[in-house]
Amino acid sequence: MNELVKIFVGITFVVLGFFIGNFLAKITKEELSSGQKWFRIIILLSLIGSVLSLIFKNDALLFGFLFIVAVTSRSLKNKEKKS
Repeated sequence: MNELVKIFVGITFVVLGFFIGNFLAKITKEELSSGQKWFRIIILLSLIGSVLSLIFKNDALLFGFLFIVAVTSRSLKNKEKKS
């Protein structure tokens, strides 16, 4: 039961990351254009970190990295859509 609660909380935070990414993309439009390559690097490193977290079975790191991927990818996606 404890594992189920941890997974539910982690998934909730990852889903919140999509909404936070959309919000940040709206309020920081000028920063998004200059930092696109850094966003891609952050996404790549976070995806690598999430795979390593799966291997080492660390749920907190897994959902933390997936949250970063969600926020960063939504910010980048919104920037590409508006260009």
